[in-house]
Amino acid sequence: MKLDAKAIRYLTSEDFKVLAAVEAGSRNHEVVPTPLISQLSGLRGGSGVNRAISNLAKTNLIAKVKNAKYDGYRLAYGGLDYLALNAHQKQKVVYSVGNQVGVGKESDIIVVAHSSGAQRILKIHRLGRISFRTVKTNRDYLRHRHTGSWMYMSRLAAMKEFAFMKALRENGFSVPEPIAQNRHTIVMSLIDAFPLRQISRVPEPAALYSELMDMILELARFGLIHGDFNEFNILIKEEQDPSAKGKAPATEEEEDENLRLVPVLIDFPQMVSVDHANAEMYFDRDVECIKRYFKRKFHFVSDIPGPSFADARKKLLKNPGKRLDVEVEASGFSRKMARELEAYMKDVGATGDGEGRDDEDEDDEEEEESGSEEEEADDTPENKDSGDIDDSTKRLEELRVSESSAQ
Repeated sequence: MKLDAKAIRYLTSEDFKVLAAVEAGSRNHEVVPTPLISQLSGLRGGSGVNRAISNLAKTNLIAKVKNAKYDGYRLAYGGLDYLALNAHQKQKVVYSVGNQVGVGKESDIIVVAHSSGAQRILKIHRLGRISFRTVKTNRDYLRHRHTGSWMYMSRLAAMKEFAFMKALRENGFSVPEPIAQNRHTIVMSLIDAFPLRQISRVPEPAALYSELMDMILELARFGLIHGDFNEFNILIKEEQDPSAKGKAPATEEEEDENLRLVPVLIDFPQMVSVDHANAEMYFDRDVECIKRYFKRKFHFVSDIPGPSFADARKKLLKNPGKRLDVEVEASGFSRKMARELEAYMKDVGATGDGEGRDDEDEDDEEEEESGSEEEEADDTPENKDSGDIDDSTKRLEELRVSESSAQ
């Protein structure tokens, strides 16, 4: 599903009321009955609701499910996208939508702009599209899932990423600036950098390797493990080395030496606490990913073993009372939400956006999504906890973390 925002300018306030009504009804219905849509929208008269439903269906924001037991509609990917974009627009966070610059297995990355012209990044979490890959072979999957819908889980992923990004940013970590979060989307600052995987060579692999390992340990000192720390989730920003000021590089090698490489960490839905049952496994995996990549890409192997999870524990003991995992949990992203999200991601095979997807996978996904409209509808209530998520979102917006300790 690719975001196409062209139709949003033609939608009326009534259209958005009906679209929001379908979203609200989706908390307890796979297919929302048309009378319930009319009731939840708060619009008087059936003609306005029917007209809005027709407009939304034509733009593929909602879909009529064939073989349903009653007349109703389900919310499509695009419908949730438009609701989030409309909210960002009302809050004056996003003014215009640009090109898609990245596609992951569980998210889309799009350049947007503020009214001032400043470019930003819109990240759209799409945990549901992984489950859609199994639709052709397992028609009952969506109907009998036990951990919640794609809407709820994608929203949880966005809440988690926003909360951790905000906490890390306020404690001096090199991460994008989180600007706003709504539903399954996050707006953050645009970093002028390249993913580590796109960089063919670095002037000092040992220095960059050491900085990345220090970052893993520093996260642990604050009670966190990234869980997906690899070349896909590390941006490298080039800055002029102050010590090289005034020196004109004569060769390409000298020019590289005059640059300082600054790693920026992204993608936090996989992040876990150091108290997690599988914390040591996640920590070791993060370390091994960097070791393996540097050996393969830069032919660099460190003489120093580790770091180990025991080293991470020592870092944590040196920083008593400073636990970002605890502070984020207290801010609104509860332990229960974390367990639900982790169970769902494991259930559908979500392992991070690291490896991306090819065009063939994307074509299959679009075919599966359109084909899923022909599935038989089911009324099984789901997302009984969705009502609580609004309060948690408000608390996350007011997240205040303790002042950063001396580094």
